Amino acid sequence: MKTLAALLLFTLSTHAAITLPAVFSDHMVLQSGKPVPVWGAAAPGAEVTVAIAGQKKTTTADAEGKWSLKLDALTAAAEPQTLTIGDKTIKDVLIGEVWLGSGQSNMAMTVERSNDLEGSKAAANLPLIRVFTEGSGASPTAKSEGKGAWIICTPETVGKFSATAFFFGRTLHAALKTPVGLINSSVGGTPIESWISPEAQHASAELKPFFAAMQQDDAKFDPVKMKALYERQVAKWTEDVRKAKADGQPLPRKPRDPVATRERKGDVGGLFNGKIAPLIPFAIRGAIWYQGEANAQPTKVAFYQYQLPLLAKDWRTRWADEFPFAWVQLPNYTRPGDSWPLMRESMLNSLNTIPNSGMAVTLDIGDAKDIHPKNKQDVGYRLAQWALGTVYQKDVPAICGPLIDTATAKGSELVLTFKHAKGLQAKGDLTEFEIAGADGQWQPAEAKIDGETVIVSAKPVAEPKGVRYAWKDNPVATLFNGAGMPASPFRK
Repeated sequence: MKTLAALLLFTLSTHAAITLPAVFSDHMVLQSGKPVPVWGAAAPGAEVTVAIAGQKKTTTADAEGKWSLKLDALTAAAEPQTLTIGDKTIKDVLIGEVWLGSGQSNMAMTVERSNDLEGSKAAANLPLIRVFTEGSGASPTAKSEGKGAWIICTPETVGKFSATAFFFGRTLHAALKTPVGLINSSVGGTPIESWISPEAQHASAELKPFFAAMQQDDAKFDPVKMKALYERQVAKWTEDVRKAKADGQPLPRKPRDPVATRERKGDVGGLFNGKIAPLIPFAIRGAIWYQGEANAQPTKVAFYQYQLPLLAKDWRTRWADEFPFAWVQLPNYTRPGDSWPLMRESMLNSLNTIPNSGMAVTLDIGDAKDIHPKNKQDVGYRLAQWALGTVYQKDVPAICGPLIDTATAKGSELVLTFKHAKGLQAKGDLTEFEIAGADGQWQPAEAKIDGETVIVSAKPVAEPKGVRYAWKDNPVATLFNGAGMPASPFRK
């Protein structure tokens, strides 16, 4: 009897219930064409079998109950599959293209807050597109489990999807005719340092001055005083609202709680720990990134040239996958000072420091008065043109707007060449160009298109030494390629 009881206990323990990350759930999309990691928890020593599409693999949980395995590359399939993992059955699984979208509020911004909601809903009967929104928060340590569920794209559900990710995925789906899975892990108002692992950041020599400044700021932050200040601000705001209602005036915006905002953003790496780590190493084709507004500050912007490449490298290292990575360059927006031009420059230069990368230029589709421009259709479309043309090797009109290549002095003129310049054209007058001589003083320049080059000159500058274009927070985009994509701002 004792032997039988022991055998039954062993059998039960080795077939104990499986715990899975939230991203493994009904309606999910698995990545095609590359090995697919599957992982979770079970009783120590438990045998775990994973099966899908005629493929079956088995592993054993370690002493801590953790287990993982890799399925061989799967073939894209629009027909629903069943994925069994131990005692779990995951239904309605598609196999196709999976992309991670991350960043701050412009990535989090939903379809219902973007242009033409009714048009988007009318064209949203797209059951082969599914979206998983990571719902966990910041964490001081790396988490293995997140929160969320896969949602099928319908006219009723599309309004809550990340607009940039959805319009990106919709364009891919239309071109590739394959299922598309989109993972949205983004939080409004958050800086890039929240999204990179703490270990990678603290190991960076270039970021040591950044952290020294952060420590000084942290020392000055008194949560008790800030809470008291916030309470006084709310009391005043409440009175202001009462007066505004009585006078028929627009209601003032409620002040933000600085303590809650600090907690939401997380410490260094807090959002990586809470919202990225639980997704690793889920198989993805690539990642898109829409962030930078929170770092476009005089005290922070100089470090972005190191942070964006570090984020890409850190994520790729942890996924053990050199997946494609693209970002959205900040659009036009009225914010006085040099920070937005410098941020755009860091993003442009990162194309040279991040392999297998791309950038969507959005200089023509921002909103001078709104940091959250509503035209997310073109943002997603431009990201998708990069992906289709590079990742998927499709024939597209252009993968990007014109990017400065060379500036050659010829007497009093500078001749500029560009990448992605096919069909170079002006929309309206070709303005926003400036040149400088040895004195470094920028002068408005005349510019003209000659084939796929631009020739610039200014009468006050006999020997030009430098040139820049659209070097303002809210410039007018005037230079485009034949695909209708705007040139990136630059200085050279």
